[in-house]
Amino acid sequence: MSRIHEALKRAEQERAARLRSVQAGAAIPADPLVFPDAPAEESSDASPDASIPVSAEKSLSNCPQIEWKPDRAAMLFMNADDHVKGTEEYRTLRSRLYHLREKMKLKSVLVTSALPKEGKSFTSCNLAQVMVRQHGRRVLLIDADLRGPRLHLMLGTTAGPGLSDYLQGRSDEFAIMQRGAMENLFFIPSGTGIEDPAELVGNGRLKVLLQRLEPLFDWIIIDSPPAVPVSDAGVLAKACDGVLMVVRSNSTPADLARKARQEFSEEALIGIVLNGTSDAAVPYARYYYEAYEKKAAAKS
Repeated sequence: MSRIHEALKRAEQERAARLRSVQAGAAIPADPLVFPDAPAEESSDASPDASIPVSAEKSLSNCPQIEWKPDRAAMLFMNADDHVKGTEEYRTLRSRLYHLREKMKLKSVLVTSALPKEGKSFTSCNLAQVMVRQHGRRVLLIDADLRGPRLHLMLGTTAGPGLSDYLQGRSDEFAIMQRGAMENLFFIPSGTGIEDPAELVGNGRLKVLLQRLEPLFDWIIIDSPPAVPVSDAGVLAKACDGVLMVVRSNSTPADLARKARQEFSEEALIGIVLNGTSDAAVPYARYYYEAYEKKAAAKS
């Protein structure tokens, strides 16, 4: 019993030291995140309905509470009307992802596109929102597009501190995470602007961040840079369970869509979201989701 007491005391002292380091602007070492009241054998693959350790709940409650002023035109689920055009298609996408999760490990999802302005950030934001509409689900939205971040503008909040600050060791995970008005939706913005994003996203700390935070959330949705112009998306995908690629109807060149597809392994790419289709072309859906269900079933 005394050994357990000592371990708890040591963990609390280490946490306090880390917080003092954050306040002093010192680098944060990538040591394991400790939740003293969680059983030692608990894994990050716990079911979405598994209880969250009390210490984790307390840490999340200490995340900065910021008043978001969302762009109502882009945030479909932050309007008073639950039947805004496009909402039903996101509910369908949500159902498909849950169906896939029955066959494979799927919690962290990277959302990308071949080119800019295809709708990947719009898709990331609204996918995160529709996930938290289910009772008791907690979702983390991360802006990993360090070259052209947009999520903070869509949510109407600050860009930092954020992911780049964590990747540089300047802040810990709870200092960069925001809470807004939408219950159970947490957000990590892009953070302080940097000169060389490719080197930063490849330093391995994103994987550490996801390992630390996965037990606390039902879903983690990550918005990445487009896949063709820069290499970031391919690097980020290696830290995630699956990739959704957004293709804009009558806009994305077919050859570039194929090139972007080749940036990811067959196992990584879980589906395609077709954005911007006309009602005449697709009477019952604005977004078409192509799930690789046979592949997932074969792996299970």
